[in-house]
Amino acid sequence: MKYISVAIDGPAGAGKSSVSKKLAEKLGFIYVDTGAIYRAVAYTSIKAGFDTKIDAEKIVELTNSSDVSIKYIDGAQHIFVNGEDVTAFIRTPEVSKGASDVSAIPGVRAALLNIQRNLAATNNVIMDGRDIGTVVLPHATVKIFLTASIEERANRRYKEMLEKGIECKYEDIKADIAYRDHQDSNRPVAPLKPSEESVIFDNSDCDFEQSVASLYQIIEENS
Repeated sequence: MKYISVAIDGPAGAGKSSVSKKLAEKLGFIYVDTGAIYRAVAYTSIKAGFDTKIDAEKIVELTNSSDVSIKYIDGAQHIFVNGEDVTAFIRTPEVSKGASDVSAIPGVRAALLNIQRNLAATNNVIMDGRDIGTVVLPHATVKIFLTASIEERANRRYKEMLEKGIECKYEDIKADIAYRDHQDSNRPVAPLKPSEESVIFDNSDCDFEQSVASLYQIIEENS
């Protein structure tokens, strides 16, 4: 049986995760949030006392010695590290920055690559991240690059944090996204960029339902 794989790449705050989850639900596919996997590594590294910008060798050793896995509980993706469900701890600004740092480490990327590819080899998947269409799933059935203006992305993330009861400042969120954009686009290994086959979609002026409908149409037309 040949499985369908949809790669959705794009910068932080473009809405990849929420849109991908809804698309997976509509299509009956498994949703794979690859960013959450890197966040789990960042969280574990920070918890171990490592500096995510300078302790690359230690973080690679930690990743290689850790059991990082994905389980689906009531249809939702949960990330486990050595048997501990870390899903609830990986969305803080500190972990977000750390995830951008650790994702630039070649040894970490190599350690996590098989987890992602194995899921696509055995399921119909929608997988989102930074380099899904270029590196993780270069032969994906459909490739989409989802983006939006930095102002709109920061505003969305700001509202999301407030709704969760997390105190934050818009300017801090915007600065964090700008930092991650720079890190992700300029890293020497698997930088953030659309593949030659990607359909580029800017959803700055779209609400959630419009984004879902537009990407659903792209998938239907290309799969």
